[in-house]
Amino acid sequence: MEAIGVLMTCPMSTPLEEELDKKFKLFRFWNYPDKVDFLKQNSNSIRAIVGNATAGADASLIDSLPKLEIISSFSVGLDKIDLGYCKQKGIRVTNTPDVLTEDVADIAIGLILATLRRICESDQYVRKGLWKLGDFKMTTKFSGKRVGILGLGRIGLAIAKRAEAFSCPISYYSRNEKPNTTYKYYSNVMDLASNCDILVVACPLTAETRHIINREVMNALGPKGVLINIGRGPHVDEPELVSALVEGRLGGAGLDVFENEPEVPEKLFALDNVVLQPHVGSGTFETRADMGNLVIGNLEAHFLNKPLLTPVV
Repeated sequence: MEAIGVLMTCPMSTPLEEELDKKFKLFRFWNYPDKVDFLKQNSNSIRAIVGNATAGADASLIDSLPKLEIISSFSVGLDKIDLGYCKQKGIRVTNTPDVLTEDVADIAIGLILATLRRICESDQYVRKGLWKLGDFKMTTKFSGKRVGILGLGRIGLAIAKRAEAFSCPISYYSRNEKPNTTYKYYSNVMDLASNCDILVVACPLTAETRHIINREVMNALGPKGVLINIGRGPHVDEPELVSALVEGRLGGAGLDVFENEPEVPEKLFALDNVVLQPHVGSGTFETRADMGNLVIGNLEAHFLNKPLLTPVV
């Protein structure tokens, strides 16, 4: 398969790049400043794209690659890929579900604990020698808090399971009520936010879920409520989030994702009730290796005319 051209849209994993180099003819898109010229010169050589949650494949890129057959995403989220256009063009699409579920759920719980117990702030308190001046301020417990989950898919269920271990009552909102669960279902996000202390965003990003966490939802969550986002940045109306936190209408936030990554609103930097992460929910050696194996496995399966491992389209 060494002659098969694969376009990698942005840096995402050195081991994955190395494996792609061994098995295919890898083009690193970020190494070509003049992308229009690059695509003109190489469009007939590229039969696959490897994208991720940051850079996938829109209709324009797809149109520029007439030999494109498959997009293998190094991510579970697919919002950066024009799935409708892929279906129309007969282009296969795969992602990396399941293998990152546990890591992302772990991070969600970590963000809850870090936000409520001010772990990052207290770390700095000790490092700066402030402990000598007096005890650190009181924080808020996690155990027993009402946890609402927006999106009860694989990751949402894994978060719920972990929160149950902290004796937290669990409720959720999704497009449809889930069978075989005892968690309380709310048919709209406002009711969910009004009846939980911690709201965790764990749903896919679609046109319907973009800015689903708006001013009204934040107000419903309230000045003691905490928002945790391990989904996608555009789930949250970011300017409204900043305002709610600065004005005290929202109690705190733990954020792994942002609306215009890697840009983060600077006003958040000054807030001690916010924990910020650089979109690393799946960022462990073990999980990134599993994700890379799925990307490679899907490409190999496609070009060997075998069933795809994790087909989406």
